Amino acid sequence: MRELVHIQAGQCGNQVGAKFWEVISDEHGIDPNGEYCGDSELQIERINVYYNEATGGRYVPRAVLVDLEPGTMDGVRAGPFGQLFRPENFVFGQSGAGNNYARGYLSDGLELIDAIMDVVRKETEACDCVQGFQLVHSLGGGTGSGLGALILSRVHEDFNDKMKCTFSVIPSPLVSDVVVEPYNSCLSLNALLDCADLIFAIDNEALYDICFRTLKLTCPTYGDLNHLVSLVMSGQTCCLRFPGQLNSDLRKLATNLVPFVRLKTMMTGFAPLTSRGSQVYRALTVPELTSQMFDNKNMMAACDPRNGMYLTCVALFRGRVSTKDVEEQILNIREKNKTYFVQWIPRSIMIGMCDIPPRGLKMASNFIGNTTAIKEVVERIFKQFQIMKSRRAFFHWYTNEGLEEDDFGQVESGLADLIAEFKNKETLTNKEGAGEGAEEDQ
Repeated sequence: MRELVHIQAGQCGNQVGAKFWEVISDEHGIDPNGEYCGDSELQIERINVYYNEATGGRYVPRAVLVDLEPGTMDGVRAGPFGQLFRPENFVFGQSGAGNNYARGYLSDGLELIDAIMDVVRKETEACDCVQGFQLVHSLGGGTGSGLGALILSRVHEDFNDKMKCTFSVIPSPLVSDVVVEPYNSCLSLNALLDCADLIFAIDNEALYDICFRTLKLTCPTYGDLNHLVSLVMSGQTCCLRFPGQLNSDLRKLATNLVPFVRLKTMMTGFAPLTSRGSQVYRALTVPELTSQMFDNKNMMAACDPRNGMYLTCVALFRGRVSTKDVEEQILNIREKNKTYFVQWIPRSIMIGMCDIPPRGLKMASNFIGNTTAIKEVVERIFKQFQIMKSRRAFFHWYTNEGLEEDDFGQVESGLADLIAEFKNKETLTNKEGAGEGAEEDQ
């Protein structure tokens, strides 16, 4: 059994995390009190991936809930699954980060980090074989960006050989609620590139678009958006939790998705996404799922994959699907869209299959793509960062908390290198690609 430790930080992280545990509990047949009430042995067989068993047959999530203010925690406790979590795993401060990365990473975060790491260590030591950690947070606010990056760097130091993946909500061009978002996002992203193995980029604008255009919801709430994210999160670990024909786990995903050490920011998608009224007009088949999976309207990051090149992809299918059908469809997609895949990685789409579909569906699929188009997201935040930095706007809020001006300079050069690397990989030909890979390996 390969267990995972889940950490959620900040307001956004805790709201998405709460929804995620609702989805996971539903899949495993766990009620809001932690009691098993499912109808299949398969639900309980590998429940240890996300849950610990307590006395009296109660199942407790292996989750660490973190924030710098108590309000979010009260919201989670008052939610439908609030009684599920172990009370000691709520770790929170009293002051709040005030949308300031430096407070989360340096001043207030440092006071709380030892308490957080104690809980993380306890959860890890109670496991037989930890595969890795997943962190849910946003990059725009203070706690998610600052404290999230601090937790990940400590986890990286203490558990260097374990996998670390983050589900990071990145600010989008139209949905922005914090003035200093460019600072927080760039500082945090630069820290994540050093510590994380996989970064799944999600943004609110793309989620709103899916709700409006595809699901035809007239007034989507954050609950609807969080539900979409939790579907992606549960899909990426379904092969660990349920039996399947072609298994994949976090280590396999990272090995197949990350060809160059800095290019690990992924785009995610989920299918089928259809409005209630249109469901009767569509067949749930492998070709339908595959075409929807690679559709740019299904991507949960505000950038168009057609503006870049796919380095690698993963297609995870859930439900009773034929391996032959899947392989035919994937080959077909790759042949049709040759121009969007780099030619120097010949078999760039990995397939995973799990027999158990999500609740309420006969089959579904998850998509993860490592595409150079994600540079649009990074470039957009980076340009705003440079404009503000050139005027030294809001600098005093960060320097007062202990951040140096040199740190801003390092972030600027780090992200400029990242964008240049994306552009470089887009333009490589077959021969250059082979040479570049050989040089990096040396």
